[in-house]
Amino acid sequence: MKSRTFVCIVCPNGCTVEVQYEEQEVLAISGNKCKKGAEYVTQEMTDPRRTIATTVPISGAELPLCSVRLTKAIPKKDIFRVMEEIRKVSLEAPVTIGQTVIRNVCGLDSDVIVTKNMKREMNKN
Repeated sequence: MKSRTFVCIVCPNGCTVEVQYEEQEVLAISGNKCKKGAEYVTQEMTDPRRTIATTVPISGAELPLCSVRLTKAIPKKDIFRVMEEIRKVSLEAPVTIGQTVIRNVCGLDSDVIVTKNMKREMNKN
């Protein structure tokens, strides 16, 4: 049996949670002050997931980059594959918060959406 320690990031408590496991089977969890800690550690041990927040180029806007994020966490192993798809994106102003940039990215049931309203830059003549 092996053990591993996590600092839970789900709630403000920041519990130090210890998990006892064999291979990918969780045998025991201790140190969590709420059930969310146990759920978090189990998720991290069996199917770690992450979200992505990044920027993409945008033309015709006051700023050169527009912030985007995923609508749902994806398997950690797929981060680089998803980033490859995001890197292919270039936007044209105007865009609005919540606008979908890539629907169902890489078939992972998560969309890439805009997180900042960006108006079309007016000509400075």
